[in-house]
Amino acid sequence: MTTTPDLMPGVEPTPLALLLLGRGTDPDSERGVDCPGDLPAASDPTLVERARTAKEALGDRVFVLGHHYQRDEVIQFADVTGDSFRLAQQAAARPEAEFIVFCGVHFMAESADILTGPDQAVLLPDLAAGCSMADMATFDQVEDCWEALTAAGVADVTVPVSYMNSSAAIKGFTGRHGGTICTSSNAERALEWAFTRGTKVLFMPDQHLGRNTAVRELGLSLDDCVVYDPRKPMGGLTPQQLQDATMILWKGHCSVHGRFTVDAVRDVRERVPGVNVLVHPECSYDVVGAADLVGSTEFIIRTLEAAEPGSAWAIGTELNLVRRLANEHPDKTVVFLEKTVCFCSTMNRIDLPHLVWTLESLVEGTVPNRIEVEPETARWARAALDQMLALP
Repeated sequence: MTTTPDLMPGVEPTPLALLLLGRGTDPDSERGVDCPGDLPAASDPTLVERARTAKEALGDRVFVLGHHYQRDEVIQFADVTGDSFRLAQQAAARPEAEFIVFCGVHFMAESADILTGPDQAVLLPDLAAGCSMADMATFDQVEDCWEALTAAGVADVTVPVSYMNSSAAIKGFTGRHGGTICTSSNAERALEWAFTRGTKVLFMPDQHLGRNTAVRELGLSLDDCVVYDPRKPMGGLTPQQLQDATMILWKGHCSVHGRFTVDAVRDVRERVPGVNVLVHPECSYDVVGAADLVGSTEFIIRTLEAAEPGSAWAIGTELNLVRRLANEHPDKTVVFLEKTVCFCSTMNRIDLPHLVWTLESLVEGTVPNRIEVEPETARWARAALDQMLALP
């Protein structure tokens, strides 16, 4: 259900007012998405100064990473901003940093722990900051899936490709079975590599990125794709369907990008003359087909940077980034693709109070919320990540 936003007093109604689009709620939002309108500011006015003081006291001992989807109150203290894998790489490139504070979600901190040294501690300011997509594929479910592929006689020709937005356990499974990790930027290269190693791909956990890449970039057909539902016996598929399929897509999705619809694309084209619709490949196949451009978070940022002054853009990705882009490009019209504004609620658990608590704890000699991946899992997950880094 989409609510009609109420305008703030004294503000003229306009279809282009980005920050007015979220003046409402959506009670039908699934777990992982929050649609409250503007997020409340941190209540303690001293938090900014406390964060600055603690960070300065720690100096080079601490390195703060901020994902693009974080709120601005946190991003202002990040030493580096970026997508999940770039941030993990940045952490690995700072061996002198004793503490890595990852302002993101759990799977991102796991990747940083895998790539950093044993003498470095990776911290997640709020352990409840998870990812609904990553949670849609558990290790036991993936093991069951592999058993189904084995029973259908296709496991030996199937290469697992796991999206970065997955747990360390799933990355470890991927490494053990000779697969690779991918990001939204290199998914095409990852699939091309996988098809040199086998005739089928098991793509986890985001079905939309897998489908969009296979069909739009590699030229496969929708009929070449089947969806494996871990909640059903044999994934809801027959052995024949598994044998006939080229892409076996895990039934998972991003709770934020899954909200964008073709109707939203049509609506924004009617409201904003000449608008360019730019969406993330985690959106559904129909939405990607209705958009003008599709690309990763970094692609979205670069596209806005290069866009002509005066151009209009409707962006289909998480709101914190869209709002930041709107503020950074006042010479362009930047609006959110949906009328109901939705944040990634798990990402937004990393707020300024949690960051201050983490930094001040470190100053006091306490190491809170350390993320540590079990060594054997880390070894195989590292193999899958290294394979991604070796992609041509």
